[in-house]
Amino acid sequence: MNSRLLDILVCPVCKGALRYDKKAQELICAVDKLAYPIRDGIPIMWVEEARDLEEATSIEA
Repeated sequence: MNSRLLDILVCPVCKGALRYDKKAQELICAVDKLAYPIRDGIPIMWVEEARDLEEATSIEA
């Protein structure tokens, strides 16, 4: 993921900073607990496409 692109991308919900998870190929919003996928090097910044991180942890528990 290009670091310049990461500097300008924000969460579409809260407009907060995102963290790049290289292994999972996702951009993580810690505030909204959402993970936006990166497919073929392109961040998919639609809320409908995001993975809910809270739901994932409740399933594992």
